[in-house]
Amino acid sequence: MPVPKGATLDPAQTRAAILRAATRLLYQRGLDGIGVAELCTTMGVSKETLYRHFGSKEGLVRAVLQARSDRILRWVHDAVAAAGDDPVDQLAAVFDALERWHGEPTFRGCAILNAATQHHDGPARAVARQHLDRQLDVLTGIASRAAVPDPVHLAKQLLTLRAGATILADHHGDPDAASLAKDAALTLLRTARSRSLAP
Repeated sequence: MPVPKGATLDPAQTRAAILRAATRLLYQRGLDGIGVAELCTTMGVSKETLYRHFGSKEGLVRAVLQARSDRILRWVHDAVAAAGDDPVDQLAAVFDALERWHGEPTFRGCAILNAATQHHDGPARAVARQHLDRQLDVLTGIASRAAVPDPVHLAKQLLTLRAGATILADHHGDPDAASLAKDAALTLLRTARSRSLAP
């Protein structure tokens, strides 16, 4: 990412470029798999530039994980919006998107939850909690639109299936994990819905 002599530096562009490069490296190598010196050398930036934009490696990790969470939530919201108005279709779309992600050649599990598992203290844990809360909000919205008796309770069950499917796909290499979770999620939603319609 060296800048040609005489070129004008754009701080926002520099920060975004560092985030992109660091996201790829940290996902491939893990938080402890690469030190600051190697990280800077590989990205082509000085330590001073890294510290100016992020304060520390910990600050960079927080920014990388937060940006990844934002990207995932946009992706989930887009899948739900594209599915139309039926909550069953919306929920199916969430798990279909999950299955596509699991099938990507670069898939190595959820970087946010992996980071929180590696580091119980620090920024990764806080970002992971917020990330799960945001996913829970999406699923609660779907459950609410389905008019089930306890949307939050159902959403927690659905989130358990979603997170569990990703762990199974990553650590067990199961290509059907998202599809199995989708079947269970739709069964839970339909069952909860039928209870709300019962006389």
